[in-house]
Amino acid sequence: MTDLKPIIPRQKAPALTAPLAGGGVYDLAREKPKLFSMIVFYRGLHCQQCGNYLVEMDSMLHEFERRGVTSVAISCDAAERGRRAGADWGLKQLRIGYGLAPRVARDWGLFLTQGRPRAAGLSEPSICCEPALFLVNADGTLFFSAVQNMPFARPRFQDLIDGFEFLFEKSYFISKECPAKGELVNIPPEFA
Repeated sequence: MTDLKPIIPRQKAPALTAPLAGGGVYDLAREKPKLFSMIVFYRGLHCQQCGNYLVEMDSMLHEFERRGVTSVAISCDAAERGRRAGADWGLKQLRIGYGLAPRVARDWGLFLTQGRPRAAGLSEPSICCEPALFLVNADGTLFFSAVQNMPFARPRFQDLIDGFEFLFEKSYFISKECPAKGELVNIPPEFA
């Protein structure tokens, strides 16, 4: 039996707080985005693919902010590794959260991996979360999720921006005319 459960679109996202490498605390409940809060969970400082992904995210933050999206990246890394991620990867704007507890990661439906020591390079932390990207509506409900068990084939940030532009061009009010998909919890009897 597993304690791994997905978060259902259109339902309230779990609570999320994390200390930030630059000081302060990220608190999803206090975010006030015009459109979405974008939360990227990453594996940690040991993962160069995560570094490349967050560098791309950092370079596109202005595009997300312009569209009303706030952003943060969070890992299970301890404080020192969280601080090093921003510095080592040259992140200039992206808020980096650290210290994600495995229980909170599970509340978000994340896959967890037991860390391994390495002979060369950085060892993995005792437990690390696998990558995920979430968009949470301003009302705190889930709009989009991409949860992975491997570090590759992540959602492209340009695809997200293109999706936002499509909705804006159609003048869709996102929560009413284009609500989050995948909200069915139970299959209706006629389809079972």
